[in-house]
Amino acid sequence: MLDTDIGIDLGTASVLVYIRGKGVVLKEPSVVAFDRDNDRIKAIGEEARQMIGRTPGNIVAVRPMRQGVISDYKVTERMVKYFIQKAVGRRTYKKPRISVCVPSGATDVEINAVKDATLEAGAREVHIIEEPIAAAIGAGIDISKPCGNMIVDIGGGTTDIAVISLGGTVDSASIKVAGDDFDEAIIRYVKKKHNLLIGERTAEDVKIQIGTAYELPELLKMEVRGRNMVTGLPKTVEITSEDVREALEETTNQIVEAIHGVLESTPPELAADIADRGIVMTGGGCLLRGLEKLIESRIGINTMTAENPMICVAVGTGQYLDYLNGKLKF
Repeated sequence: MLDTDIGIDLGTASVLVYIRGKGVVLKEPSVVAFDRDNDRIKAIGEEARQMIGRTPGNIVAVRPMRQGVISDYKVTERMVKYFIQKAVGRRTYKKPRISVCVPSGATDVEINAVKDATLEAGAREVHIIEEPIAAAIGAGIDISKPCGNMIVDIGGGTTDIAVISLGGTVDSASIKVAGDDFDEAIIRYVKKKHNLLIGERTAEDVKIQIGTAYELPELLKMEVRGRNMVTGLPKTVEITSEDVREALEETTNQIVEAIHGVLESTPPELAADIADRGIVMTGGGCLLRGLEKLIESRIGINTMTAENPMICVAVGTGQYLDYLNGKLKF
């Protein structure tokens, strides 16, 4: 019987599983497709994501996590169980110890829901860790020292901002504005400007290929297909990176304002440390072009993106038990 420690980044957009000694072994979208007629799950993960917006009436593709918290308990439990089995394999393992991260603003009810779902999915014991702490550990920051570090973790459903010192959160904010909101802002903009209805996946492609939060020296262009809202027929329009910047302006401003708010209430000694050390960004949302520049120009503090920002939270969650036991070397 092999003992195993697992870290799960239970995100709104994707689920990452980290196994001690192996690293991140699984990264799949947190989407479940099930048949409404007989309440049977048809697909989980990438296979289910392919079905979004393309299913017949009886099959629905849902995200059981909304804005970093469980919106559908039963489906989440089955999804977590599936991912654990897929990551660990079916060998006779002792039930694993699992660390799961939650947004820093999660309520006790939300935390207990995550705990119960993970225990039901087959965990021996469950440790809950705040997302910014996991992100900081995963980014290789020594959080045990008495100096201020600022982490901005932009996921799919929430942006978590925290000032960390001596292994704990000194000040934090969690706002329900993140990667999914970028997609929604693009959908709204295209609808308003071009009378064109596009889906979530198309909006995500636009964000990845030409999305920017700051003016680019060279204009990027992309053709987008959708449904014309006037004629009801398929239509193609050209969108530029400047269009996307305009579409995302309100959303990115909310993130900048939240960072500003946390800095305002940070003790002066720690604020001085942050001014010196800079702001570290993690999470898939921070990969949006020009976001570093935007924060830097508005806040006036050097901003950098962690190495492998997509997996920082999963790695930190997995290494959390080692950190608690004093075994983690930074």
